[in-house]
Amino acid sequence: MAQAASTEVAAAVADAHRREWAFVLAATVRVSGDIDTAEEAVQDAYASALSTWGPRGIPKNPGAWLTVTARRRALDMHRRAATAQRALPKLFDPEEYTEDEPGRDSEDIADDRLQLIFTCCHPALAIDAQVALTLRLLCGLSTADVARAFLLPEATMAARITRAKKKIAAAHIPYRVPAASELHERVDGVLSVVYLVYTTGHTAPSGADLMRRDLAERGLELARMLRLLLPHDRDVAGLLALVVLTDARRGARLDEHRDLVLMEDQDRSKWDRPAIEEGVALLGEALNSRPPGRFAVMAAIAAVHDESASWSDTDWQEILGLYDVLMETWPSPVVQLNRAIALGFAVGPAEGLAELDALGAVPQLARYPYLAAARADFLTRVGRLGEARVAFEEALILSENDAERRYLRTRLNELTG
Repeated sequence: MAQAASTEVAAAVADAHRREWAFVLAATVRVSGDIDTAEEAVQDAYASALSTWGPRGIPKNPGAWLTVTARRRALDMHRRAATAQRALPKLFDPEEYTEDEPGRDSEDIADDRLQLIFTCCHPALAIDAQVALTLRLLCGLSTADVARAFLLPEATMAARITRAKKKIAAAHIPYRVPAASELHERVDGVLSVVYLVYTTGHTAPSGADLMRRDLAERGLELARMLRLLLPHDRDVAGLLALVVLTDARRGARLDEHRDLVLMEDQDRSKWDRPAIEEGVALLGEALNSRPPGRFAVMAAIAAVHDESASWSDTDWQEILGLYDVLMETWPSPVVQLNRAIALGFAVGPAEGLAELDALGAVPQLARYPYLAAARADFLTRVGRLGEARVAFEEALILSENDAERRYLRTRLNELTG
């Protein structure tokens, strides 16, 4: 094989890390039976690629090369463990694989990664542990990167991930795809984790920037991976439709100063039209099921926005009806809040404001800045400017995102100036 330049090798390894990490790890977990062992073996394989691909050339199938190398490394680690020596041949036959492995069975690839996803998102784990494990094991983020994503010290996140792994081992959580009888329930949990990863990136709960693009992109990648692995699942199609349709507006959410631009004021020519077409096609597939899943309904709301020529052309009656569907089947305080906002635009700001005022008694929304911000906006629209100022000040106190705080400060200054 021709000798490859170091920059070319580094780029190939980085690309393989982004594209293949989840598969290589999942395939190695299957033969090692232990997540920690598999992680170490996969990390060693990527490190070996950096030093080997230069003199020997970049392999035609980097993922297969990494998988073989990681599995051999896992085999070596097991060989050093005296207690594993007898069981090892049952798990892995080293002669079965070669560096020139011609290909991988697509069903094996899907099954391996599905097993890893369902292990990370097992309901026996707390939701924060599910998210941390998903980012660490499926996205290949380092523990430090996962810690930064959630604004936690690295030591705290490391301890959280370690506890989750120990719980998987101690509770004998099976490394397998759930049986058909429990698959639907478990898929919903997986979709919720992936959506949480995306929404945390779409609008960061705190920090200097409105978005955490790294998290949003990871969430989109995970949604696409699930679609690849479960192509006939309409709930998966609904989640991917929602993420794609929401992400299509990314390019218009910030101005040249990186300040927040509300959808009402966005330049819709900056919206990603091919992405909108993709999302609408996925939505059509997701809506084929009866009743439609919650992500399909949420995607339908996103589609109404994306297909509206302007803010004034938005069909708020349709959006209100879709929120009514959500309230009947998947009620939550946040859905209540969004429905109240839709009511304000569909019927009138006074009606929306009355609904928002009633939500002030909901404990889960007591410190939710978007309730105060929505009240401030509707109070402004009905001319109750003094109360609007108080509501904007309340939203400023509750918000921890600098971009949102700058926007709220601007609105407040417009009222007081």
